[in-house]
Order: sequence, then C-alpha cells, then structure tokens
Amino acid sequence: MRLGRLEGWVVVATLAILVLVNVPVLGADPWPFEPGSISASGPLGWVVDAVGEEWDPEALRAAALLGGLAIVALTAVQLLALRWSPRPLGGLALVVLALLLVPAVVLQVGLRDSTDPWFFTNDATFEIELAGDVLQDGENPYGHDYRGTGLERFYSLDGSLEDDAAPERPALQHFLYFPGPALSAGLWSALPDPWDDYRFVVLLATLACFGAVLLFRAPLHWRLAAAAVAAGNPLAVRAAWFGNADATSLVFLLLAFAFVTRARFLWAGAMLGGAIVFKQFALLAVPFLALMVWQLAGRRETLRAGAACAAVLAAGFLPFLVWDPGAFVADTLPAGDDAYRIVGPGLSSLLVESGVIDSRTSGYPFLLVALLVWLPLTAWLLWKQAQAGLLWVGAAGFALSIFVFIFVSRVFQPSFLVWPLVGLLVAFLLAAAERERPPPSRA
Repeated sequence: MRLGRLEGWVVVATLAILVLVNVPVLGADPWPFEPGSISASGPLGWVVDAVGEEWDPEALRAAALLGGLAIVALTAVQLLALRWSPRPLGGLALVVLALLLVPAVVLQVGLRDSTDPWFFTNDATFEIELAGDVLQDGENPYGHDYRGTGLERFYSLDGSLEDDAAPERPALQHFLYFPGPALSAGLWSALPDPWDDYRFVVLLATLACFGAVLLFRAPLHWRLAAAAVAAGNPLAVRAAWFGNADATSLVFLLLAFAFVTRARFLWAGAMLGGAIVFKQFALLAVPFLALMVWQLAGRRETLRAGAACAAVLAAGFLPFLVWDPGAFVADTLPAGDDAYRIVGPGLSSLLVESGVIDSRTSGYPFLLVALLVWLPLTAWLLWKQAQAGLLWVGAAGFALSIFVFIFVSRVFQPSFLVWPLVGLLVAFLLAAAERERPPPSRA
C-alpha cells in the first residue's frame, strides 16, 4: 500500500509537531538531587562524561532536534512526490521517537549508575525495583516495610536519612501498585547493572505503544500519526525518563482496543486483563470495552472475552491474594484520607485552596464525590454509547470518564493525563475507521 500526497504529509506534520512541542520541555523539571561530586562510571559512563557529568536538558533537546533534521531530509526528497511509501514513514517515526525517548532515559540511568541508586530516579520506579527484589528473595512485596532499603534516602534528595519523615512517606509502608510492576521488575532485575533499571521497561513499553496502535483497523496514515502521538507525546516522553510507569499498562489497553476492531475478542479480553494487572486505572475501561464487544458480537463473545480477562487477572492477583489478602488490600486500596497528601491541580486541591478542606493531609470524601459525580457521568456515557452503536463513542466515553475520575481523586499527578489522551487517540482512530466502513459485527 502506498499513501497519497496528503496522507503522507499528515504523518510528517504529526512528527514535526511532536518534535516542536517536546524540544522546549524535554528534560525540564527533574528531581533537584544533590549527590555531591559525580564520577562517570559503568557501561554508560561515557554518556555521563560526554555531557559534563550532570543532567543536561540542552543535550537532550539537541538530540530531539536531530529528529527534526531527519524529517527535513525525508520531506526534501519527497517534496513533490505524488505517493509516499509507508516504510520510510514508519522508519522516520521510529527514528524520531528514539531520539525523543532514548537519550534522556540513558542519561538518567547513567547518572544513577555513577552515583547511588537513590539518585536520578523516581520513588515510583525505585519502589517497583525494590518490590521485584523482594519477590526474588521469596518474600511478599505487599505488607513489606521498605524502610532501610535506601528508598528513604531518595526523599532527602541528598542521600541523607530523614528519621522523622517515615510516617509521611506512604511508599515506605505501602506498595500501591497492582502485581504487574513487581512481577515484571522481578524478571527484569536479573539483568546486570545498569540495565536492570525499570525505566528501560517503561521505555520499551512506550515504544511498544507505537506498534500497538498500528494493529488498529483504521486508515494507515491515521494509524501512523496516532501511533507516533501515543509514544511521542510530551507526557509519555517525560514519563519514560522521569519514572512514571503508566506505559506498561497503556500498551495492553491499546492492544485490547485494537483487537476489538479486528473482532479478536478473546485476545481483547486477555489484553484488558494484562492492563489491569499493571495499573488500577485500566479498570475504568472494562464497561466501555464490554459494551463494545456486546454490540459487535453479542452475549456469548462478551462472556468469552470476560473469561479471558478473568483468567489473566487470576494469574496475576491470586498468588498475592492467597499469600496475604489483608496486606494486598491494605497496600493497593489504602484508606486514602490520611495515607497520601492531597497533590495536583484537581478538585481536592481546589477545596484546600478555597478553605473547604483544612490542609493537604486532611480527610477528603473521595467515595462520596465519585458516587455523586463520576458514577452518574459514566453511566450516562455508557447509555449514550449503547444508543449510538459506534465504537468511537465508547472510546470517547472512556476518555471522559477517566479524566473526571482523575480530576476528583485525592491525588492528581499530571502524568495521569496520558490516560484520557490515549482514550481520545483511540476514539479518533475508531471514528476514522468507521467513516470508511462499519466495524465487523454479526450483521
């Protein structure tokens, strides 16, 4: 298949926009670590030495601009061409994504390897790595006391101990994540230093999002453009080097939607199960995907897809539920009102700023707000999806639902916004596909 002139320019323009929006912010706002002197060492020491043994956003932005030069080179060759070959466009997309994603991750890991494990990382991925080590030792990561592991040294930012800060750091006493991160970290930690850094898993998952989008049943130029956005948007680029591990769940969620478009409902259910095993947010996609399958294939296929999802969930969750159900529930579903500080620009912060809630450590009635706001909205979105009978309406409903859920939550991290962004990308792809031909169904 060859793409027309306009279709090819859609992909090129998307890649150019990704470079332009990433360059000003790439490498910005890192943790302000104070590790003292840095001595470049390890397999990535040459990278650290090349940038002057410091975190250097300008070097990362220069690498990203090389992606812009690659775009210029290809478009100069294809400027007057009537047709575009998809292979050069796909190759260009991978080059641009690699230049946006890889240098920052490599530099962070190299700096960490040249100092101590609690520098140049994120507490989320650091704890995931520690949970993987705990699993390798035959112990339960849930209910585990992570004090004394080095994680507490992360929070001081200079490597010192904060004896009075332990009660204020929930990660020292709770492993908040579902089993997927711990299981994958346990396998990945078999690699030697510094390749066992969990951000390499996040990097690979981010790049895999590009391939997952290509599996959608949609026009090729829109797939290429959306795939580039899924892996190269500023939220995903920052998450890879900073250490937010949403991509490991998002790649499975994208695969679940993609398999629905190809009427591979059993696989869709299994991929949805994988997404949930890695991140709680994926639970919000369950009703929208279930209704999609129901509308396309009826009750029998929906039940089969649900069984595949349940099988994956059982494989991921049952060992830990049998091991210590109390510890699993206490860690992954903490009381909330006093376990985590109110952070982010969401509703909870607005209530603090307006004086309705006393402080960022006070109680916040999340369950009540969710029942009054998020649940009715989600029910209405599902009803509109059922009325429309269109796949893109379900994906758009998921994007709106998870955005509101994040907004009313106690903790609103800006990195969470990648979830509604992915939902909107899926809705766009499904709308583009349904415009050309109806989805596969019993009819």
